[in-house]
Order: sequence, then C-alpha cells, then structure tokens
Amino acid sequence: MGFNIHANLFFVLFMLCFYVLDFGIATDTITPSESIKDPETIISKDGNFTLGFFIPPNSTNTYVGIWWKSQSTVVWVANRNQPLNDSSGVVTFSEDGNLVVLNGQNQVLWSSTFVSNTSTNTSAQLSDEGKLELTETTTGNSLWDSFQQPSDTLLPQMKISSNRTGRGVGLTSWKNPSDPSVGNFSLGVVERGKIVEVFIWNETQPYWRSGPWSVGVFTGVEHMASAYLNSFSVVDGEISYNPSASEFGIYVLSSQGQFEEKYWDDEKKELELTWTSKQSDCDVYGVCGSFAICDAHSQGTNGSPMCSCLEGFEPNNKEEWDAQNFTSGCFRSTPLQCERVNDENTTVDTNVDQFLELQMVKVPDFSEWSSAEPETCRSQCLENCSCVAYSHDDGIGCMSWNYNLLDIQQLSSRGLTLYVRVDSSELEHGMLCLLKHF
Repeated sequence: MGFNIHANLFFVLFMLCFYVLDFGIATDTITPSESIKDPETIISKDGNFTLGFFIPPNSTNTYVGIWWKSQSTVVWVANRNQPLNDSSGVVTFSEDGNLVVLNGQNQVLWSSTFVSNTSTNTSAQLSDEGKLELTETTTGNSLWDSFQQPSDTLLPQMKISSNRTGRGVGLTSWKNPSDPSVGNFSLGVVERGKIVEVFIWNETQPYWRSGPWSVGVFTGVEHMASAYLNSFSVVDGEISYNPSASEFGIYVLSSQGQFEEKYWDDEKKELELTWTSKQSDCDVYGVCGSFAICDAHSQGTNGSPMCSCLEGFEPNNKEEWDAQNFTSGCFRSTPLQCERVNDENTTVDTNVDQFLELQMVKVPDFSEWSSAEPETCRSQCLENCSCVAYSHDDGIGCMSWNYNLLDIQQLSSRGLTLYVRVDSSELEHGMLCLLKHF
C-alpha cells in the first residue's frame, strides 16, 4: 500500500517536471531572480501566447520571440538582427533594469529601451494580448512594452502612429520566411492635415498606400468590409486595431511587402489568409505614372491595358506606353485657360476651365487639406491655376492637388469622387467622358 502511494507520488512529480521542462516555466512573468534560459518559456495566463526561444524554418539561428499557439505563428522577435548560434541564450535583466537577451559570452544581443533614472527594481510580464511589458515593480508603472516596438505583426489592441505623435510606431517585414531580421519593407502612418493614410515602403520608396481614412474605412481599399478590416479606428494620427474578441485576427507585413489579414482557424490549428493589400498590379504605388489611372477590372478587355491617360492627357513616351511600361505617365494635351493668361496675344477668361468627374477612385497622393465646404472647395481650386484637381468628402473635408496627380486607381466599390481640371474646349468637343462603374 505504502509502495503504491510513493510510486504514484513519484509519477505525479515526474510528470510535473516533464511538463515544466517541455512547456516552460509555469508563469507569465520574468523577474531578476527568475531569468529564462533556452529552452525555457513563459506563458500568458490564458495559455495562448508564449515567450521563448525558437528556430525559424530552414535556419540554424535561434531567436527570442512571442508566438500564438505554436512556433509557426511568431508575432514578435526581440533579437531580430543578432541571432544566437547555439542554445546558450538567456533572457534576464541588466543592471539598469532593462530586459536583455544574452549569449553564452554574456554579450547583449538585444535590450529594451527603457532608460533607468532612479530604480532598477523591474519585472516583465507577458499579457493575454501578447504584449511583453516591463514595469517598475514597486509602483507598477509601465516602462516599456513590445507593442511600442513591434516586428512584422499588428496584434489586436495594438496601435500604429505617425511621427507627429513624437514616436512613430510601425511594422517592419522579415527579410525572408527563414530570417526575421529587418527586411526591405516597412509600414507606417502618414498624416497630412486631417488626411491619414497607411503606407508601405520598399526601403525608401512608396510601394502601397491605403487611400485617406474616412468614417471607418480607408477609402482606397476595395471591399473593405470584412470583420477585421472594419475593426480599425483613427484618433489624432494613431490607428488602433480592435477586432471582436470572439476570433483571433492579425495583420502581417510579409517579406514581399504585402499587408496580410489572417485569422485563426481553430479546427485546422493554423492562421488562414483572408485578405492581402495587393489584389492586382494596380495596387503597386504609382504604377501608371502621373496623370493616369489604373483599372485592373478593364485589363485584358478588348486588349485594354491596365493603365490609361486621363481624358485630355497623352503618354509622355508613346513607345514605352505601347510596350506596357507606364511609369513615365502622361501630359496635358491642351493647356488650361489659366496657363495661357501670360500670352500677351490671348484674352483668357480664367473661369472657363472645367472639371472632369471621376467616380469611385482612390484619390492621388500628395493632397493638401482644408476645411472648406464642397462649393468653396471647388471655387478655391478654380481660382488657383496651380490646382489641378480637388475632392470633397464629408468625413475628410476638402482635398486639393497642385501640379501633379499620382497613384489614381479605379475601384469597383467605395472610393471617392475626384474632379480633374481640364480646358473647357475639351468638354465642348466631346473629348471627355464621365468614368463610371456600376
């Protein structure tokens, strides 16, 4: 009888030790006296997020990261650019209270960015939102958290912001699926006046943009109607992502520069792709050049290319245009009335320029904002010879463009109405048409 009791107790202790060794320390917190060593982990209270050591597919390097459910869904990486090359890694605290990743030679491979002034009494906790937060233990004040320095993933409750806030927060892609070091693509918020957009850059060049934010949607994102795409809000240049708690959905900036919406399929135990920022080549920034519009829906119809000059404009380089290279864009074929006012032999009424109406489009980049009402918005543009287009939206206000129109895209739903300034003779001769999609 006594033997069986001791045997059972030994079995329970053995299984407990196995559980701890296999799944990590049974805690969600790191303290100065409880550092974690490879392969130890900490786990959020709800059991969904884990912080620990992982090796990416087809790699021999080791990193410290946070993952959802399994290591196939890494959402944050600490030592992105300085991997461990063995299993000697330790997550602990430095003398100034910062959280650090050390290798076997006690070299710092990564550190949180809190600068200690008075106290080094700190601890770090992994929350149920997947946030690793460094706090001052005595006061409970937050000193740093991983949401302030994200990797390639936008998690629920996370925010990205423009530099106007004093600390622009954005995403950076992995170099490739086997290498989480900072890649070529970055994502952030651009704010001009009341106009807020999301941009993806390929190094320093724009690669994709969302179009202006208005009344709960990004106006340049077609079919923005899924559960997650409708879970954004914008306040003071800061974009918050707050989906329903019933499902787990994230956004990932891929190593190819695509902003991908994914949700967790509990039956398949994996994240499934539900939307991506690149639906067609028209989503690539400025693919048609200046004063042209990209329409993926008409591409291939009767041999039609995806790019066309706006009515009243012609290709800058006809040979390139015919070869499907559109980046040189288009030029105005008939000068505006106001542009001819300096010709001493011409009497010009500067009010006879008109506007071509383009419906359901992603409006161009580089707009200027004002609070003018629709009629005032139009008249202000007409009275300024440099103004080549305007648009008004109740959720945004008055937008105007000077000198150049770049990155216009025809959409089949949503979008805004753009009014492009043209010489009235073009309209009189019937050379212009109203672009509409039903």
